[in-house]
Amino acid sequence: MGGLNLEVFKVRFNQIPGPIDPVLHNYFRDLLTDMAPPPQQFGMYVMFPIGVMYYFGTNLDNRFAVPEFWPKAEHSHKIPFDRDEIKSEYIRLAKRQRAFDEIKREREAAQAAQNPAPSNAEQS
Repeated sequence: MGGLNLEVFKVRFNQIPGPIDPVLHNYFRDLLTDMAPPPQQFGMYVMFPIGVMYYFGTNLDNRFAVPEFWPKAEHSHKIPFDRDEIKSEYIRLAKRQRAFDEIKREREAAQAAQNPAPSNAEQS
C-alpha cells in the first residue's frame, strides 16, 4: 500500500466523443479502445509525477520544510556504548530515581499529616 491512487484517471475510451465523420470516429474509437489499458495507463503513471514536478517544481523540500524541525545532535539523546558511559548513566538514573522516591515519600508524609487516620479509640 503506497503511492498515489491513479484509478481516478482511468478513462473508458469508447465513451470519448470522436470527430463528426463516422468512419474516422469508428477508427479512432477502435484505435483507442484497443490500445487503452497498457500503454496509456503506463503513460499516465509516468507522466503524472513529471507533471506534478513541472507544476510545483522540484525544490519542494526547500519550499515546504519547517526549519529546525529535528533536534540538533547535541540536544538529542546519546546512547552510551562504553562500559564507563553505561556505568555513569546507571548512576545518574539511580540518583534520579532516588530523588523521585524521596519526593514521593515527602508528599505522602505531608498528605498523611494533613489527613490523619482515625484511631481505634476515636472510632468507638
